[in-house]
Amino acid sequence: MIDDNDRAAITTARLLALDAVERAGSGHPGTAAALAPVAHLLFQRHLRHDPAQPDWHGRDRFVLSCGHASILLYTQLFLTGYDVSLDDLKSFRTFGSTTPGHPELGHTPGVETTTGPLGQGLATAVGMAMGIKHDRALHDPDALPGASVFDRRVFVIASDGDLQEGISSEAGALAGRHELDNLVVIYDANDIQIEGDTNLTMSEDVGARFEAQGWRVDHVGLASGGDVDIEALDLVLSSDTGVGGRPHLVVLTSQIAWPAPNARNTAASHGAPLGAAEVEATRALLGVDTPAFTVEDDVLRTTRRALDRGRELRETWQRAFEAWEQAEPTRASSRRRALDRALPAGLEAALPTYEPGQALATRDASGHTIQALAAAMPELWGGSADLAEPNRTSISGGASFLPEEGPGTGRAGRNVHWGVREHAMAAAMNGIALVGGSRFFAGTFLVFSDYQRPAIRLAALMQTPVTYLWSHDSVALGADGPTHQPIEHLASLRAIPGFAVVRPADAAETAAAWLAVLEKDAPAGLVLARQPLPVASTPAEDVIAGVRRGGYVVHGAASSSPDVVVVATGSEVALALEAVAAVPELDVRVVSMPCREWFAAQSEEYRESVLPSALRDRVVVEAATGFGWEGVTGPNGVMVGIDEFGLSAPAGDALRARGMTVERVVGAMRAVAAVTAAAVPA
Repeated sequence: MIDDNDRAAITTARLLALDAVERAGSGHPGTAAALAPVAHLLFQRHLRHDPAQPDWHGRDRFVLSCGHASILLYTQLFLTGYDVSLDDLKSFRTFGSTTPGHPELGHTPGVETTTGPLGQGLATAVGMAMGIKHDRALHDPDALPGASVFDRRVFVIASDGDLQEGISSEAGALAGRHELDNLVVIYDANDIQIEGDTNLTMSEDVGARFEAQGWRVDHVGLASGGDVDIEALDLVLSSDTGVGGRPHLVVLTSQIAWPAPNARNTAASHGAPLGAAEVEATRALLGVDTPAFTVEDDVLRTTRRALDRGRELRETWQRAFEAWEQAEPTRASSRRRALDRALPAGLEAALPTYEPGQALATRDASGHTIQALAAAMPELWGGSADLAEPNRTSISGGASFLPEEGPGTGRAGRNVHWGVREHAMAAAMNGIALVGGSRFFAGTFLVFSDYQRPAIRLAALMQTPVTYLWSHDSVALGADGPTHQPIEHLASLRAIPGFAVVRPADAAETAAAWLAVLEKDAPAGLVLARQPLPVASTPAEDVIAGVRRGGYVVHGAASSSPDVVVVATGSEVALALEAVAAVPELDVRVVSMPCREWFAAQSEEYRESVLPSALRDRVVVEAATGFGWEGVTGPNGVMVGIDEFGLSAPAGDALRARGMTVERVVGAMRAVAAVTAAAVPA
């Protein structure tokens, strides 16, 4: 039962949220005030967490999908005893504060994921729930339902806006199909958003939508007086055992900004301070006459009980976990390495090797590499957006990740079938990575990275170590035509800070690229070709070292003063090398640059050894827009690229029609060499 101590704590949480937004002069007070009882209930009774050890691995996860209401979370972190102070609440949304406008992973203790772009938190939580299920099945498959140390749950608070975003439908369908009964979503159905009542934009029965997708759905209405019915919510959450085969949606009716006498149920209360007069009126209505940011000792004694509860939960879990470690030493050792993000010894030697001149598509080489890595790394799993065969993502013998346990299927399955849901797939990848213990990858065509971009951006912000596989990387995919032929995508993906775009030139570079991505342990996209490409004659050790550095010399390294430097990526490295043979009169250096981001991170000395600054004007060859290469080509250099959409034609015809030919590269080399020669004093 909710007692007077709980009610006093809830009142304090409400007023702290209003005070913080008022002091900041900006923020989203309405949801924070209305849902203070919900957050209190979760953090005091239902969420398994320890404020003294926020990174305790056995904890449940809480995701505030409506990240604009971040002060709702920060008040609970302070009240329950996380390393968040009252002064941190007072500095809400200010420069250098640990309480920014939206929750940011790694910035505030207790924040499990960066949220704010609506729908992302919900889809990330689906990935968390998937990762937890996989972890349990991989390491404790024989435990009874609900009886494993790996049984953890994910709680989400989501808003109308979250469920209006299309990603929520993708994520909801995935959660239902995968029977993620460790996922609980509390949907705040307050029927208000920035432009007014939600009936302006939606008329669907959200609960019916989720029920059709396989969720358990409960409804909790308002209590008498108009507040959220916290007693009813407690009963509903208490009835959820975390087993039963269905994710759980609780449709919770609330009044935004309750109990503010004038602001409640108004769109204005969504994203702006209520104003000093309204905050004081709310205080009076609640019978509080203390100054802003007052927290009574009795309230802290109530809320800080979460510390004792958390310690007891953690210690009980720790004993059970240690018993599991003793019973399963081999699994425990493997899992410990995976959690530490350490790679197994001898991984480089396990990579597939290729003979010079061997012709193989880099997507095929990636598929071979995945098999080799999977044999050494049980934590490696992945999938694709209904493109496992063309993306070459299937782990042979790895079974399908599905709730049905049987031959070829099960929670420990390593092949995830995402369906045509690139956006939810990318967001869920973040969630899987955040749970820990996995190396996860997922594939689609490069052109469809457009559907993934918001989640890719969050991966870069959070530095979640996920790997995107993007095949069919240029007009060379052929007759599918311009809708499927990426032109602008490499440039736009390279524009994302903290993200690495890796476009290997051949099979040897592809294997090396996979290794480098795993070593660097940061978000990256492997961009792969469909057409066969010849393996260069560069020694294997030079390929691995060069790919790690993002760029290296593959032809003409001996010359200290070449006539021209050609920089190429992916399939165009072979094109550049072919063109070199047509200009024997020129001293040409060819640089393969599979990853510009990695190359830019190298020392100035190394970069100078590859791209001499004395040769300011260069040729760049890439079957994509030249946007972003200006700093490499130089003022009089030449870009051999494609700055218009592709066309429907067989691969060779499409490449020729868009100028990706030996003749064009030769012309560019001669033009740049002539400029260089003219610049040399007689």
